[in-house]
Amino acid sequence: MENLGDAYTSRRWEGRDPRRVVAGATLGVCGALAVVAAILLVTTPLSAFLGATAPHAAEKLGGTLGGLGIPAMLLSVVAVLPSSRREQVGVGSGAALCLVGIALFQVAYPYNWTVGGQTFAFETTMAYFLGSCVAFWFVFTAMASFRRRNDPHGTVKLEIAHKGETKTVQVSPEEYRRYTRAVRGDGGTTDQVVRELESRLED
Repeated sequence: MENLGDAYTSRRWEGRDPRRVVAGATLGVCGALAVVAAILLVTTPLSAFLGATAPHAAEKLGGTLGGLGIPAMLLSVVAVLPSSRREQVGVGSGAALCLVGIALFQVAYPYNWTVGGQTFAFETTMAYFLGSCVAFWFVFTAMASFRRRNDPHGTVKLEIAHKGETKTVQVSPEEYRRYTRAVRGDGGTTDQVVRELESRLED
């Protein structure tokens, strides 16, 4: 039988590539900093310090940074959390649609935004809005599934190696917590847990 300490302790990051986790966290921090910089550009003299002194230059730069920061933070969530391929593709697709909105913003703002012969304000905002909604939905499902996998409500399934075979045992949340306490030495003994689980496997 496998090591019970490994079987019953909560290891949320098991199997995760540390480089991917670090890259995701870095992406999230950069996205947050981009949003903060966007706010400072349009509310403080930071734009003059960066040389964005032309008319509407600060607003355009701030809109671009803020627009890039939000999908970056959404992408960082699926990079850090365990997520399915579907969730990763969904957030990536939403982020790509946000980039389309940012590209339209670069073309339209300020002279073809809401005035002029051809305006792109509606198309730009709709592309960004839809992209954000798609990305946020898949981020939400990734977070919900991660929480569900690590919150033992209902029946908990344990995979146990027994007599050369891997079998699944279903236990209640109360039993799961009792087994965990026993393995950690807070109540009961490991031998008792082993005997109880093996008796279930043999039934």
